[in-house]
Amino acid sequence: MKATSIFGGVQVFNIIISIGRSKILAILLGPTGIGILGLIMSTTKLISSLTNFGLGISAVKEIAVAFELGNEKQLAKTIVIVKRWIWYTGLFGAILTIILSPFLSELTFGNRDYTIAFVWLSITLLLNQLTSGRFVFLQGLRKLKYLAQANVIGAALGLLVSVPIYYYMGVEGIVPAMIFTAILGFLVAFYFTKKVNTTPVPVSFNETKTKGKSMLVMGFMLSISGIMVLGVSYVIRIFINNNGGVEDVGLYNAGIAIISTYVGLLFTAMETDYFPRLSAVVHDNDKAVDLINQQAEIAILILAPVLIVFLVFVDWIITILYSSEFIPIKEMIYWAAIGMFFKVAAWVVAFFFIAKGASKLFFWNELVTNIYTLILNLVGYYYWGLGGLGISYLISYFVYLIQIYTITRSKYNFSFTPSVVKIFILQFLLALVCLLTTKLFSPAWSYSIGSIVILISMYYSFIELDARLNLKDLIAKYLKK
Repeated sequence: MKATSIFGGVQVFNIIISIGRSKILAILLGPTGIGILGLIMSTTKLISSLTNFGLGISAVKEIAVAFELGNEKQLAKTIVIVKRWIWYTGLFGAILTIILSPFLSELTFGNRDYTIAFVWLSITLLLNQLTSGRFVFLQGLRKLKYLAQANVIGAALGLLVSVPIYYYMGVEGIVPAMIFTAILGFLVAFYFTKKVNTTPVPVSFNETKTKGKSMLVMGFMLSISGIMVLGVSYVIRIFINNNGGVEDVGLYNAGIAIISTYVGLLFTAMETDYFPRLSAVVHDNDKAVDLINQQAEIAILILAPVLIVFLVFVDWIITILYSSEFIPIKEMIYWAAIGMFFKVAAWVVAFFFIAKGASKLFFWNELVTNIYTLILNLVGYYYWGLGGLGISYLISYFVYLIQIYTITRSKYNFSFTPSVVKIFILQFLLALVCLLTTKLFSPAWSYSIGSIVILISMYYSFIELDARLNLKDLIAKYLKK
């Protein structure tokens, strides 16, 4: 909870930055410009996922385990090896982007007009991988305050630099803004990792190769999973572009940003501390199961009131974050917000595979998931438009939760505690009440009823968190300070 509160504050700041960025992009670029940006970013993210070998996760596990054991020599060697592989994979991604730039432009936009743009964007692949590597050290070594500060400063500087570029250059400023943001992000990460003292040790090339093999094998499986996720996202955007136009792509990007990025930032806040802790105790199955259930309780109690607020005030939220032009995504957000309840329950359990090092099991689980997710998304959009994408989001995560629970139950004897089940059901029912009021009543009545439900949800979360953390005393102590 402490780590979540630290990074929750960071994510609130990031949300404010994202709101400012989204609002500026909506005004300066419009749905079409945001659609182009979304296509470019999904393409570069796909290449990055192809070439980074999942080191952002697998390396955290290795560093966290070495740190937990207190073996300074082993920790120092692991850090040196990770640094080298971060450089290798970053350069690989940059070179591959340059080579494939004509093909990427043709595949993404149907022409070669963006070839030079992708050549320039190769710089961002190298810098973003180096930045990710720096964050890996801070996360694995549990330097959470440094990691939080680096996130805040990097986000703020990125916004300050990108706004003038978009203002003067419009759509033409997309590539320069992405490059300058990547440069600043790396410099900030470099500064904070320099504040962490690590003992330099000599490591041979053979040792780098041997030690790095386990990270690469596991990371490769995670990388393939990431590629599948981004690939699904990429195919969906291309499908929407071909069937509904680039404006619909922009609307889809906005909807995904609201439900996955703004709400999903809470996942990022929790994951930063949760994954290293789970990796450190995963050898003890009982401790791991207890930790997963604790994380599930905290995640649902924090996230549920936020989702209910989104359900009640979705029109206002869309207008504030973007503009009234983006109201058509409302239906998509309704259903996706309900789907987030299933996502959060599945999310905490999915880390079990990664922490256990069960890379093959994780791969096959994600492969099956992405296949039916893609099919549901394509069918949903084809028949019901943007609202259909929200419904497919809900169905996908409902099936995913059943799937991942069944596997972990049989393989690791995992089960949710009655406490988790009770919290989930009560908060989920409150969300359903809000969804029904928005469908059945006028805005005035839905806002009134919804506001009452929000207060009930918040009060229930507070009572449950207080029972676990003694929040009242903590708040009283904080106010005295």
